[in-house]
Amino acid sequence: MQSSMPRRQFLKSAIAATFAASGPASSTASAQALTPQAPPARLRVGLCAYSYREQLTKGGMSLDGLFAKAVELGVDALDMTVYYLKSTDPAYLEGLRHLAYRYALPFSGAACGSSVLTGDDAKRKATLQQIKDWVDVTDRLGASHLRIFLGRLRAGETMQQGIDVSIEAMKAVCDYSAKKGIMIGIEDHPGISESAEVCLEIMHGVDSPYAGINIDITHFIPTPTMDAYAQIEACLPYATGTTHVRERFDDKTLIDMDRVWKMFAKANYKGYMSVEYDPDWAPQRGEPAATGIPKLVARTRELCRKYSPA
Repeated sequence: MQSSMPRRQFLKSAIAATFAASGPASSTASAQALTPQAPPARLRVGLCAYSYREQLTKGGMSLDGLFAKAVELGVDALDMTVYYLKSTDPAYLEGLRHLAYRYALPFSGAACGSSVLTGDDAKRKATLQQIKDWVDVTDRLGASHLRIFLGRLRAGETMQQGIDVSIEAMKAVCDYSAKKGIMIGIEDHPGISESAEVCLEIMHGVDSPYAGINIDITHFIPTPTMDAYAQIEACLPYATGTTHVRERFDDKTLIDMDRVWKMFAKANYKGYMSVEYDPDWAPQRGEPAATGIPKLVARTRELCRKYSPA
């Protein structure tokens, strides 16, 4: 495997290219150099199927019911967490695609639970094929984005080894997904990808227009030099069209949602701010989905309208 640029060296250059800490003038110049005459942000309201995981897994809601609920909430698209699919048979998936058509509710993407770094070498090879299979599922659904995880280092594995494995795996997956026009988004998630530093190094190493970061605003772990907000902002140039939204960071402190949306708007982000509701991350801890999801959808819609002129 090719060696990667040392993470700190790359992160320093990446952040300098993304936003400048020295003041408004240099920040504006950097943004203009990065995206000259970029069209304005287009922030849309999405919903992750994961928000209704309890109802979907315990039989209280069908996928047809999930579509009906999404329409009732007035969201623009559904992020189809694949845990709740009853089958990956082509006929079943094409039926869901037709269901989406009938509800006029597109899939913003699909989300699988596959983790690149899981297990031994044989397991990792199998996982790579599994991700490619989920690319095929995403294609059948008519979506153009698949979320994956990178996972955790195995015992005795160094961070650099994990990064190198992740880069090579992502290259292979993106080569495959590119043939179908599907983006692969790694989620910043507990494990190797919980820091912007690692996420950016992997994006730099993969160097594919079909690789990106499915930002979850919840999960970045603050470092001595970058808080969670700075890490979100640093990753925005690689953000895919699906972002996951909750209202608390992993340490359960409330997120300044206005601040986050302002950063996405400044970066001219175009995509879905997809509600991924969890009672433990709600402002009122433990609030049930029945009342918590509508509140978060309403707040997300308000922010999207405020910061998205299109």
